Amino acid sequence: MFSIDLADDAQLFPLEVWHAEEFLAHIDRGREFIGQYVPFPDRATDLESARTLLGSNAHKAADDGVRLYGIRLGGTLVGGVLFPAFDAKTGNCEVGCWLEPAGVGRGLVTKACRVLIDWAVDVRGMHRVEWHVASANKKSIAVAERLGFTREGVMRENHLHRGVRQDTEVWALLAREWRAAS
Repeated sequence: MFSIDLADDAQLFPLEVWHAEEFLAHIDRGREFIGQYVPFPDRATDLESARTLLGSNAHKAADDGVRLYGIRLGGTLVGGVLFPAFDAKTGNCEVGCWLEPAGVGRGLVTKACRVLIDWAVDVRGMHRVEWHVASANKKSIAVAERLGFTREGVMRENHLHRGVRQDTEVWALLAREWRAAS
């Protein structure tokens, strides 16, 4: 199976439909924690809906769009990173992440996002990489800062999540900034 080592005991790999059982078990372990800011727990509530979610994203990846990658720690899926938006024609994409509590505090998301950004900029020629984050999600904001993103602004109460309107911060990184920092 294709994977990239993030640490001795952690790997990044493409998350596909056939991982639905593993994905659902992961979501079940971290449902409330992950669901604070990420919609996956509300969309993957049983095996069929987990398959549907992963399948929908697989179709988008086949069309050169959205892509999902899992992060395993000690052989167990604990989170992932993704391109929630990927537009090769315009050279713009967005990177995002999620983790269950067992994966927090190890730098796995930062390392995995470096892999995605390197690929997007160096292989696919992306000009701009964005990071959209709820203003209350301080851990995700810290990842954006570690990766060298610049906070560009706040979209006030633009995102309805679990019945609550959240502010979304938009952070961005330009290819030349990424290359200069590397």
